Amino acid sequence: MKLASLVTSVALFGMFTVSDVPFKAISSSLTRASAQELKVAAGETAQQKIDQLLAVKGKPGSGETMRQLYVKDLSPIGIQPGGAGMVVNLYSKKDDTTLSLCTTFDVVVAAKLGKHAKFAAAEVK
Repeated sequence: MKLASLVTSVALFGMFTVSDVPFKAISSSLTRASAQELKVAAGETAQQKIDQLLAVKGKPGSGETMRQLYVKDLSPIGIQPGGAGMVVNLYSKKDDTTLSLCTTFDVVVAAKLGKHAKFAAAEVK
């Protein structure tokens, strides 16, 4: 019985160790892709940040780009139907900007200057 439980433990450990590899590979490729597209410079204006986000809008990694541009500066102000179900509208007080994020796929679906609790349905599809 001890040999069987030892073999089972080793097999399970091996499965979890090996199964993590594809996730790390995908994650690092997305990070590299968004890092290449992201050109964050100190003192960027709010409109320049929005333009960068709109350039990668709807693409994998755009959620990470948003988080890099607005570090610790976003607070949720509403949710609405859109994207792949529901989207969260986030507001940046510092830049007076509202962003809409599809949390299912972690992609930015809309961005605008000013505070908007809801976007037009056509903007967040």
